[in-house]
Amino acid sequence: MEFDRDARVPSAQTAQPKRSDLIAEEVKRLITSKNLLPGDKLPREIELQEMFSVSKSTIREALKSLEVQGLIKVSTGPGGGGMVVEVPLDRTFQLMQNYLFFKEVSIEDIYQIRHLLEPELAASAVPFLTDAQFDALEHNIHCCDPRAEDMEQSLAQRQEEMTFHDIFASACPNPFLRFSCEMINQMIRALTVYDNDMPLAAQQRFGATNTKYHEKILTAARARDAEKVRALMTAHMNDAMKSVKRMHGRLKGRLILDSEMSRRPIPRKMRRPGSSKA
Repeated sequence: MEFDRDARVPSAQTAQPKRSDLIAEEVKRLITSKNLLPGDKLPREIELQEMFSVSKSTIREALKSLEVQGLIKVSTGPGGGGMVVEVPLDRTFQLMQNYLFFKEVSIEDIYQIRHLLEPELAASAVPFLTDAQFDALEHNIHCCDPRAEDMEQSLAQRQEEMTFHDIFASACPNPFLRFSCEMINQMIRALTVYDNDMPLAAQQRFGATNTKYHEKILTAARARDAEKVRALMTAHMNDAMKSVKRMHGRLKGRLILDSEMSRRPIPRKMRRPGSSKA
């Protein structure tokens, strides 16, 4: 095999990027340089053709690539074209889980990170929680009544309990901490399974303990006591990990299908006064 002496890579194997991929990169630069936000429109197709001196098919292929990435939405007809959109959280979750499918990630790994992040997220959110979010937290507690009639209902409640944590995430002022915890919450919600025949009473005890922690955390948050919220959330994470181990919980390794996307809306952060970007 011949090598390029300067590049030290196989010259025959050097792959040239597709024209449409190069144009997609240029459109990304355009979005960045013009500081386009979700809802802003891209130049029309014909303008993009003239801007980059390429054919209509190349522009359309480039826009389709960006749409698959979740960066834009393309509409047809009069007034149609590309519009910048916020990358959906569920698409990000899908890509992350597809990556983790080829790794050995255990429920213990997830809870180790959750134990570190969740108390800090909850404490940081306390000053920013609104009356509407307090009401949502209280409503979630009521929805997760541990007195389930069957195992399916009990498991559904455990999944819904993750929404309690998502509401705190929606008030977190740190966007990367919020994103990290939302990803963990969705992974636990969508992929946790239990291998053993745990009696319903044990599931109910788990739910009752979670409810007690959530009630105490809500009370402390209403009092704007961030340190107490941090301590309670730490204890909650410790107890939850022990319960999941006791019930032989594990992550179900699988690829996330497009048909499963957006089946359950993931709470997004609520804008705070003075915020300009998501």
